[in-house]
Amino acid sequence: MDFLSGGLGQDAEIPPARPVPGAGPGAVDRFLSLQLSISSGLSVTELDAMKFLCRDKIKKGKLEAVQMGLELFSILMERQLIAHNKLGFLKELLQHIGRGDLLSLVVQFEQRELHVQDDQPDEHEKLLLKAAFDVICANVGREWKKLMRELGLPEVKLDKVEAAYRFDLEEEVFQALREWQKWKGKDAKVADLIKGLRGCNLNLVADKVEEKIAQVTTGTK
Repeated sequence: MDFLSGGLGQDAEIPPARPVPGAGPGAVDRFLSLQLSISSGLSVTELDAMKFLCRDKIKKGKLEAVQMGLELFSILMERQLIAHNKLGFLKELLQHIGRGDLLSLVVQFEQRELHVQDDQPDEHEKLLLKAAFDVICANVGREWKKLMRELGLPEVKLDKVEAAYRFDLEEEVFQALREWQKWKGKDAKVADLIKGLRGCNLNLVADKVEEKIAQVTTGTK
């Protein structure tokens, strides 16, 4: 479609980006960085062209007040036209103004996000892991390194956590568990945590984790 002959109207067919399930604050932060990169790369003429393309979606007065790309993206996000997992409209805007280089940044962002999410536990397992982490942080204490070694976390990662959080024991435990989850990726399972606890003879903590997991699974407190 030639954007000079008409904007991307409400009825325009915009292929949706593949959704990214369970994206957390990290994905939002990365999306903001992407917006900053695009905004800083736009000329005044290109921004005006993008605003022209949005004239059927944003009121004239609001469009006229936009002075930079970030402001335009913020309005589009408010209207739920773009999001970290909904990039089809943003890609069309960049395509229509002939900025293939900026379009490639969006495509790379999508690919990275898909890779990140593909290597994460599913949403149910994440919920169980969070519950287990809470119990372990509150109960393991100074046995945390023993547990992490039982779970196979590399020594270099243990040293990194200890150096950064040596004056906050509970935070040490939590960050070590996070390192383990990142290291294991989609293979991080609560069952492995329970097995590791029992392997360290931390059976009381293992029992508490199992009790907490049962409560989460059944929806009780």
